[in-house]
Amino acid sequence: MMDDLAALAGIDPVVFRRSYLTKHPRVQATLNLAAQKANWGSALPKGRARGVAVHESFGSVVAHVVEVSLDKGQLKLHRIVSAIDCGLVVNPLTVTAQIEGAAVYGLSAALYGKITLKDGVVEQSNYHDYPVLRMADMPPVEVHIVASSAKPSGVGEPGTPPIAPAVSNAILR
Repeated sequence: MMDDLAALAGIDPVVFRRSYLTKHPRVQATLNLAAQKANWGSALPKGRARGVAVHESFGSVVAHVVEVSLDKGQLKLHRIVSAIDCGLVVNPLTVTAQIEGAAVYGLSAALYGKITLKDGVVEQSNYHDYPVLRMADMPPVEVHIVASSAKPSGVGEPGTPPIAPAVSNAILR
């Protein structure tokens, strides 16, 4: 919806979001870091587009910039640049791994996720019949951590919700 409103206003999606985040410095800093590291606003190869989304939960803020293209109607993921403000970080490798995993599960849900029922019973029982993106299908994921002195906060779940909106926003650009 933010991208739709930005388009109606004739404003870049990141610039549009920034204008509404002046009273939310953590969210704005996270968005800014993701946009900067993704080179938001720079030219892309023909047929590629970037989408952005930012989300706050579990005391953390996550922004994703996703670069995609469509090839004969098939979505191709090229790159994910993520930024997270999860307060004081004790182990940056753990934060990076959690955001990478969140990207995998968020993309899996967005691209393939469905639960089906047969005779009132869920048919999917485990990973053998619930598709999860494999490493070969994943684009590179770059994770950047916002320097923060806030209390430590969640890193397991906050990276999942903004992935699908970032992909959708990229497709629609």
